Amino acid sequence: MSRIRMPGSRRHLATRAIAVSAFVLILAGCSRPTHPASSTPAPKNSPTPSSDAASEDSAPTGTTIRRIWSLEGFKAPESVLFDADRDVLYVSNINGTPTTRNGLGFLSRVSLDGKILDLEWVTGLNAPKGMARVGNRLFVADIDVLVEVDIDRGVVSKRHNAAGARFLNDTTADSNGIVYVSDMLGDAIYRLEDEKLTLWLQDKSLESPNGLLAEEDRLVVACWGAMTHGWTTEVPGHLKVVSFQDKQIATMGSGAVVGNLDGLEPDGNGNYLATDFTLGRLFRIHPDGTFETLLRLRPGSADIERIAARKWLLIPLMNDGRVDAYQLP
Repeated sequence: MSRIRMPGSRRHLATRAIAVSAFVLILAGCSRPTHPASSTPAPKNSPTPSSDAASEDSAPTGTTIRRIWSLEGFKAPESVLFDADRDVLYVSNINGTPTTRNGLGFLSRVSLDGKILDLEWVTGLNAPKGMARVGNRLFVADIDVLVEVDIDRGVVSKRHNAAGARFLNDTTADSNGIVYVSDMLGDAIYRLEDEKLTLWLQDKSLESPNGLLAEEDRLVVACWGAMTHGWTTEVPGHLKVVSFQDKQIATMGSGAVVGNLDGLEPDGNGNYLATDFTLGRLFRIHPDGTFETLLRLRPGSADIERIAARKWLLIPLMNDGRVDAYQLP
């Protein structure tokens, strides 16, 4: 595979604008909330064989990524998180639009062999998105609240209000258990430390921060790109880094335009895996800013999770109500 840069041509920008418009229409028409306790259809608890689903995505020649299973039955799944202590996956279901406070959002539990263990494991959320775990506590971004879940009991234990937040999106925790959560529409990052959630950083140069990854001395940020009209961007985003010590923001590498970035994970080899929500892509981004496309997916490819021990990548397809598991090289 050769390292590429996404073209900045009018044709490319028009394609992305059309994809954004389609995404808005899909959300408006297909993500109507369904109350999980009353009318949610029974989920498909058996994963679709990889051969049956292979036609829906493609990988460039020479890649060895293959789909292991595909599981349907979710309601706008935005994020997947692996719990290594319990060998289970958590999936956040928006069950509505990403900004609607309807109380119908919920979390699901899924087995590693691709079966839904508990579709409505934790209920009463609004539009739950990114998740992070610290011990027995699961933290979930929910519009303007960071929800804390007691994992053993499967209940909401606390709600941390993010004053002034507009669209909390992804969460991550550092080695000290400090939790960071991005506010995509506010160009901000909040931090939960000593049970207090405060605004940690707000700067337009964050360019609609979405995915977060806490490293030893810095926070890696997957930027959507500065929005011009609705979710549309004239210049899509790339990766940035924020120093924990002094909060200085820097562009990773060349700052080459990548896409409307959403999910972010390390690849285990010093690079990063990121999804483009709008076009439906999985990229590998290098520290020098260059990148390559690993998978062409469907629009709505959201907050991914990598299981290092298995070399797996979990990708929620928000617009399709589906989660796919892939085997990485």
